Amino acid sequence: MPALAHDDLLRSAKDLDLPAHHHIDGADEPGGGTAFTVVSPRNGHVLREVADARPAEVDLAVAAARRAFDSGPWPHLAPGDRGRILLRVAELLEEHREKLALTISLEMGKPITDAYEIELRAAINTFRWYGQLADKLTDESPHTAPDSLALVTREPAGVVGAVVPWNFPLTLAGWKVAPALAAGCTVVLKPSENSPLSALLLGRIATEAGLPPGVLNVVTGDGPVAGRALGLHPDVDVLAFTGSTAVGRHFLRYAADSNLKRVWLELGGKSPNIILPDAPDLEKAAATAAWGIFFNQGEMCTAPSRLLVHSSVAERVTEAIVARARELRVGDPLDPATEMGALVGEAHLERVLDHIGTGREEGARLLTGGERTLTGTGGSYLRPTVFDGVDPGMRLAREEIFGPVLSVLTFDDLDEAVRLANATEYGLAAGLWTSDLSTAHRVSRALRAGTVWVNCYEEGDLTVPFGGMKQSGNGRDKSAHAIDKYTELKTTWIQL
Repeated sequence: MPALAHDDLLRSAKDLDLPAHHHIDGADEPGGGTAFTVVSPRNGHVLREVADARPAEVDLAVAAARRAFDSGPWPHLAPGDRGRILLRVAELLEEHREKLALTISLEMGKPITDAYEIELRAAINTFRWYGQLADKLTDESPHTAPDSLALVTREPAGVVGAVVPWNFPLTLAGWKVAPALAAGCTVVLKPSENSPLSALLLGRIATEAGLPPGVLNVVTGDGPVAGRALGLHPDVDVLAFTGSTAVGRHFLRYAADSNLKRVWLELGGKSPNIILPDAPDLEKAAATAAWGIFFNQGEMCTAPSRLLVHSSVAERVTEAIVARARELRVGDPLDPATEMGALVGEAHLERVLDHIGTGREEGARLLTGGERTLTGTGGSYLRPTVFDGVDPGMRLAREEIFGPVLSVLTFDDLDEAVRLANATEYGLAAGLWTSDLSTAHRVSRALRAGTVWVNCYEEGDLTVPFGGMKQSGNGRDKSAHAIDKYTELKTTWIQL
C-alpha cells in the first residue's frame, strides 16, 4: 500500500464520509427511519448509525431487482457489454482502494495493510476476472441424429439474494456478486450488520461504474429480520450465503417455506493441517501454520485451527509456533506495522474466550495467550493462543472458534492422521506437508475437504473453485464453476 504513516491514516479515517442508507434502485434509500449502530472494534467508538432494513425495505430492494431483471436491459446485454461494466467496477475499486481499506479496518478490525494489500486486491481481481470471463462462456450443441438439432443454453437464473459475513466483507461479496452479474442476474446484497459500510460503498461504486438501476441493491440489517425476509422472499430465485452452519440451516428452511429457491451455502470449518516428518521444510511448515491461524485474527472459515503433527516432530513444530505467537504484533488496525488487529466485536471476543476457558477446563494445556490484551484502548483484542494436549473429543477440536486459537493434536502413523483429519462434521479445507509425491496424492484423495493445500496454505487464485463438503456447505465460489449457481440450463430440441 502507499507508504502512509500511522498518523496520516488516523487523520484520513477521521475524514471518511461513511454511508448510512441502503442502496436501492441505483440511489441511496433511507428506509423507514429505524437504524442500528456500527461500533468499531479497534476502540469501541461509534462509526455510524446505519439504516436498519425491515421487511418493507427488503421488498423495495427485491422489487427493484425484479424489475431490472424482467424488463431492464441487464440480462439482455451482450455478455461483453456486461463484462466491460464489471471491469469498470474493478477500476473504481482500485481508485477508491485506500478509502475502502480504511473502512474495512474500522468496521471489522482487520489490519490496514491486510485490508489494502490482500482484501482489496482480491475484491478487485474478482470483478476483473469475471468481467473478462463474461463473453467467454459457451453453450452446447450435443451430437444427435441427422434429423434433429439439440441446443443446451445457459440462461440467467433471475434475482439473487447474497448474504455475506464480516470477516472479508468485500472479497466474499465479490465472490457472489461478480459471477451473478456476469451471468446476467440482478442482485440484492445483505452484508453483515458488523460490516455494512464497505458493502454500501460497493453499491455506490457499482452504480457509478454503469450498472443500471436495480441491478445491484444493498440492504443493511440483521439476520433474523433482513436476512430472513430475503430468504423467505418469493421473488428471490437464488440465495447465496457465506457464514455459519447454524444460519445456513435457516436459509434451507426459508427456501422450503417459500418458493423452493436454490440455496448455495459456504459454511463453517474446522480445518486440519497435517505435518509429516518428511515435510520439505519444517520451519516453513511451522511458520505457515502460525500465519494461517493468526491471519485475520483467526476469523477465517478455512483457518487451520487443528494442527495434526507427527509425534516425532511435534515439540519442534509447536515451539516454533508458540515463539511466533509471542512475538506477533497485536495492535491498532490503522497502524501499518500491526500484524494482528482486533476481533470483530465484544460479543465475538467473549465467545472466543468462552472456548478458551472450556479448553482449559477439559484438560488441554495452554501454551501461550488465552487472554485479552490492549485493554486500555476500548477495543476487542486477544493474544494469539496455542493449546496442546488436545483430545479429539474436546470442544477445542470439534467446534469452530473463529478466532486466533490453535489446537495441537499428535499422531503416530498416516492412517491415524487421516482419521483425525476427517473426524469432524466440517469439510471445507485441509493442509498437508510431505515430500513424498505418492503420500501427497493418496492423502489428498482421502481427506474429505473441498480444498487441500499441499506444502502451502491459503494459496490459489480465481481459476480454481472454492467450497466445502459435509456441513461446510454446497456449491462453489470462484472460477467458472461459480457461474453454475446463477444460471439455468435449458434444452431446446428442434426437429429438422
